[in-house]
Amino acid sequence: MSAVRRPARRGRRPSRSTAFLAVSQGADIPYLSHLLAVAALVVEDCRDEDTVIAAVLHDAVEDQGGLTTAERIRSQFGGRVADIVLECSDATPEEGQEKDPWLVRKAHHITKMSTMSEDALLVSAADKLHNVESTLFDRQTEAVGPGVWERFNAGREDFFWYHREVLGVLESRIPGSRSVRRLRGAIEELAAFDS
Repeated sequence: MSAVRRPARRGRRPSRSTAFLAVSQGADIPYLSHLLAVAALVVEDCRDEDTVIAAVLHDAVEDQGGLTTAERIRSQFGGRVADIVLECSDATPEEGQEKDPWLVRKAHHITKMSTMSEDALLVSAADKLHNVESTLFDRQTEAVGPGVWERFNAGREDFFWYHREVLGVLESRIPGSRSVRRLRGAIEELAAFDS
């Protein structure tokens, strides 16, 4: 695989770049680590440059500007990358707009997964795997423990409902994915640890 393309326009506003170094919900780990971890997992399943770039950008539309951000991605990285990111997004709010409630977005996303491209499913699988493994790690640590569930917009039961539903779709659509195989084990381990 060739090196990841540089954006056509190099100038980034400091607020955007420092956002990547901000910590994730309730954690001390920079958010950038999640994006890079998802990209690394995608590389294990797929050697396609556009898919890996989309993995790095997978949360940008839903968390940083909606369709305006999608158009920036399209102009800097191409239509295929933008399309994958849009497929992975469960919301497209513009700056300052509220997202729909968590359960509404997640139920819609599960339905949408039946028609998502394989590339978007690989990114989604890697994203869910990293999220579940990070949750498991934090749940196992004394400093966080059962308090891990307070980080989420949904409770423990909804967390497991969502991830098991997503897993079912992923297992039927991309059963050979390394991330999908690992996701089943991570969900089971977290459920067993937390029961």
